[in-house]
Amino acid sequence: MKLKTLIVTILILAALSTGAFIARRPEAPPSLDARLNQPLVDRATIEKSTKLRLSDAGKTVELIRQADGTWRVPSYYDMSADFTKLSGFVGNLTEAKLQRLVTTSADRIARLEFKDTKIELIDAADKPVMTLTLGKNAEVGGGRYVKIGDEKKAFLTNLTAYLDTEPKTWANPELINIKADDVAKIEVAFAEGSPVSVVRSKKDDPWVAANPVAGQKIKADKIATLLSSIGNLRFSETNATDDPLATAAKSNSRTFKLETFDKKVVKVTMGRKPEEKKIKPPSATADGKSGPAALGSIADLAKKSSEAKPGDEKKDDKPIGPEFETIPAGPVFVSVDHSDGAAAINSLMQKRAFQIADYTFTGLPQKSDELFEPAPPVAAPTAPDKPAAPPK
Repeated sequence: MKLKTLIVTILILAALSTGAFIARRPEAPPSLDARLNQPLVDRATIEKSTKLRLSDAGKTVELIRQADGTWRVPSYYDMSADFTKLSGFVGNLTEAKLQRLVTTSADRIARLEFKDTKIELIDAADKPVMTLTLGKNAEVGGGRYVKIGDEKKAFLTNLTAYLDTEPKTWANPELINIKADDVAKIEVAFAEGSPVSVVRSKKDDPWVAANPVAGQKIKADKIATLLSSIGNLRFSETNATDDPLATAAKSNSRTFKLETFDKKVVKVTMGRKPEEKKIKPPSATADGKSGPAALGSIADLAKKSSEAKPGDEKKDDKPIGPEFETIPAGPVFVSVDHSDGAAAINSLMQKRAFQIADYTFTGLPQKSDELFEPAPPVAAPTAPDKPAAPPK
């Protein structure tokens, strides 16, 4: 091979190698971003925001900050937001960091599954302060891909917050929270018999019955449990105020009264539709007839009687009685009335009927004697010792 041919061949191979390298080389590392290793959302952004909007899988929920600094859930009867849950979510946003800039390539961004999962922080003018679009979770090393606003960049963040888009679960479930030390009097109603009232003058004083029973005293631990159940209520579900189950609960309820040392009275009424036993309707025959019609006509009965043979009767036949079915008791509903007309719980009670956990109701004392126990006998006073006689 001539030298000239060899040189040309080498140049061609070099060009091909360069082309192959350019075609196969990895994407150039993205340039550094000043926001790396910084909080995903800073506190200043949170303070500017008056609305938090969460979207995922076609569902959206909004929380709106009020002038007094509280938050509400407009889409769930404008109830107060659960501050503990909200502060936890905000804490996740401010504690998470942008760990690295993953790519600026449109093709690679498309593979990171950015859809409609968004966190939007909006100001009082209804303009976005920050929008975060979440992609899929990273397969190696953990974390989640995120885009900020309309930027053509994809970052990796260590955000672990769950985007809950159910309005009800953002509502504050707490109905009342009365501190035990603030209660001076409790009146307990029973299905049968008169109510029992227990009182104390100071928080450290023992509870005593307003109408004492001879030889009996109040069970302190029973009152403590009762006060915890009645004074701290959280709803589990809500219904329309005219729901038949809620209406039936009012007719089968008990009312408890708590009076605080500052003379505020809180009435708590709990009840449920009781269990029912009903007669089952007669079973239908194969031809769809039920009741007396299922026996057939008089001619049919006569024919069956004439065809009957001795011994066909069953000796163990018994008269057929009605069958019963049991309808379980309904959910437990609670209503609260506060003597302070400005108390938020009064207006809340006008919006919905509130269900609470069954055990809160079923665990209450059912009879008045459950609140008492035998009092220790009072020792009889002893006569003072006589002084010893002086020695003679």
